[in-house]
Amino acid sequence: MPNFWPNCGYSTLQVNADQQLLITDDFLRIYLARPELALIPESCVNERAIHQRLINNPRALIDDAELDKMADPDIRENYRIWFRYRSKLITASSLEHFYLSLFEGSGVDVPPLFVAQLTQIFLRHILGEEVDPLEARMAELFFRPQKVSIFDEGAVMAADHEVVEQHAQAEEFGNIVDLLKNKNLAMRTLDLDVLNADNAVAYWDRNESYDFAIQLNYDQAPMAALCRVLEKWLVHFLGIAVKITTLKDIHDPKWVWHVGLDATATQILNGLYNKEIVDEATLARVIGLLRLDFIDESAVMSEIKGKPVYLGLAITEDSLLKLKPQNLLFNLPLAKKS
Repeated sequence: MPNFWPNCGYSTLQVNADQQLLITDDFLRIYLARPELALIPESCVNERAIHQRLINNPRALIDDAELDKMADPDIRENYRIWFRYRSKLITASSLEHFYLSLFEGSGVDVPPLFVAQLTQIFLRHILGEEVDPLEARMAELFFRPQKVSIFDEGAVMAADHEVVEQHAQAEEFGNIVDLLKNKNLAMRTLDLDVLNADNAVAYWDRNESYDFAIQLNYDQAPMAALCRVLEKWLVHFLGIAVKITTLKDIHDPKWVWHVGLDATATQILNGLYNKEIVDEATLARVIGLLRLDFIDESAVMSEIKGKPVYLGLAITEDSLLKLKPQNLLFNLPLAKKS
């Protein structure tokens, strides 16, 4: 199997005995090559000097007086944001510990792009070297928003939002954009661009192109793959074994707990749980329902034992699916550790 997502930075990290990821200088250097900090022809002498110091020692301390000598105020601010982020990275016992700490407190104070990058790195680590390509494609939902289209016949199709936008801006409407806009495509076109169990191996040749569409109906293989990725996500971060399965709908008069895997699903499920009136148009934005059962019920609050947790996925008003995988880590009914 190819080394998938080679540019995410995973290869620069170290892994400890507990399978946690540890920061290295090479990992920190990755950020210096990002557009926010990379040198450009217009970079001033002082910016170039600081950038080189950090290349030599990415943990070097740069004081505000030195930053103020940079000509570009936007670059100065980028460096200040980076230094705040770097400080937290360096002091954390592991990258996992740092990631979890981001969501504790009043709110996330680092750029969303950094959070998405970390999420991709964790998934690369969690999925390992024997990953199913469908699992890798579904893992993209954790860190890349998806543009979703629901067809008249009920098919729910998704493609990477950034890829769709790039094609649209270039006015080069390839098969993916056609797939999301044209409801009368020939099946031949679907076979070429929609990743499924039959053509899944093709993912490895395009794993950083993010240009495979995917079907998200509950009875399709990609949704089962999403369940497996979510299970592995929980095992890695919380050490909790669960079984997650797809659902067509929820018929449970004793529904006691749910977790929205995105902000929209959270709002809709909360409304349903509280027996509020939810209109049909809003309900139609729910594109996925899952059932989570705990294998080890000692991990669960006593009042939840033996009962499922329902998970939901939903799209925004502009048809975007924006997963928040941290929701699953912080909103389960777990027993307090003694």
